[in-house]
Amino acid sequence: MGGPRAAIRARPTAAVLDVVIPVYNEEIDLGPCVRRLHAHLSAHFPYPFRITIADNASVDDTLKVADGLASELPGVEVLHLDAKGRGRALSAAWSASSAPVLAYMDVDLSTDLAALLPLVAPLISGHSDLAIGTRLARTSRVVRGAKREVISRAYNLLLRGALAARFSDAQCGFKAIRADVAVGLLPLVRDTGWFFDTELLVLAQRAGLRIHEVPVDWVDDPDSRVDIVATALADLRGVGRLGRALLTGALPLADLRAQLGRAPLIGLRAQSGEVPRAEPGPALPGQLPVGLPRQLVRFAAVGVASTLAYLLLFVAIRGLLGAQPANLLALLATAVANTAANRRLTFGISGRRHAARHHAQGLLAFALGLTLTSGALAGLHAVSPVPARPVELAVLVAANLAATVLRFVLLRLGMHHRRT
Repeated sequence: MGGPRAAIRARPTAAVLDVVIPVYNEEIDLGPCVRRLHAHLSAHFPYPFRITIADNASVDDTLKVADGLASELPGVEVLHLDAKGRGRALSAAWSASSAPVLAYMDVDLSTDLAALLPLVAPLISGHSDLAIGTRLARTSRVVRGAKREVISRAYNLLLRGALAARFSDAQCGFKAIRADVAVGLLPLVRDTGWFFDTELLVLAQRAGLRIHEVPVDWVDDPDSRVDIVATALADLRGVGRLGRALLTGALPLADLRAQLGRAPLIGLRAQSGEVPRAEPGPALPGQLPVGLPRQLVRFAAVGVASTLAYLLLFVAIRGLLGAQPANLLALLATAVANTAANRRLTFGISGRRHAARHHAQGLLAFALGLTLTSGALAGLHAVSPVPARPVELAVLVAANLAATVLRFVLLRLGMHHRRT
């Protein structure tokens, strides 16, 4: 059933696009947001549209404001849910919609609305299956604090390593999906909170769907109510759960690919006469081993990303559990992602063959890294029972650098000659 999609054709009176705005206790911002969005769509969107306000069990006057907007503005509807969760709200609103293209955006309208038509146009034409706004493209223009910038980039690097994600920005609250694709994907998405977006995108990628990315102009909302620590921990649990499901084959990806995926490009390399390149021979005496410089560069890049992710996780968890448990959890999470990233990016290995062996080697490197970092922490706390946080982080960075050297040696010994 693969192959390019036909362009969507809807009756003139039927909504082609349904924009969902999930809200929880947004009585102040909801009115200006919906009126501004409605005015923009009326002036600049060339197809019939609908705006669905998905009230997420608000306990203030959000539902009353939403009902007032629905009475005031044509094409505005309200969906009320008795339970919280952004993912739950989106899944319910999209499942109930009759529009062929479904989108959502955050109520703060941080993303410039000029990107909305470029976001959904490839879905309306049938060229793409999902579309996301990205704040991490070179041409994106973003205004936000350094903390959120680092966390966002570290999280997306973690997804690339742990789940082999190829999309650039999983968390931007500006996405769209074709309704026929949503019917197949939504029943498999388990998360009802903030990890919903990531899980949906990973499943879409694994199903062979085309994900369109649009660089956006984005201004951070200083009044954001997102609990960064709680969201980060929930996202890590989601990454672990989804990673296990992918490794164990618990998800019906083959059926999903057959149902939704695009037909493979068969025989193009053979028709063009392209011949696979031969692997280079062994190094000559006095030369560096073949591929070592390139591997070192890529390993270093993965290592920098892993160290940033490790430090962010350590800082986020330390206040809840203490230094040593935070070190253990942060190191374990980034160790798994580091092995997966190095396996694919540094040593060019894809597929599941020898994956268990490689991850076992990664866990051995993790054990050595844990020994080094825990020992460094213990030594520091023996000298200074309450060290300054910058000193603590500096000691951990130094210990991680030593662990990184050991990791490269172990992984290269196990992976360099096992490329598929």
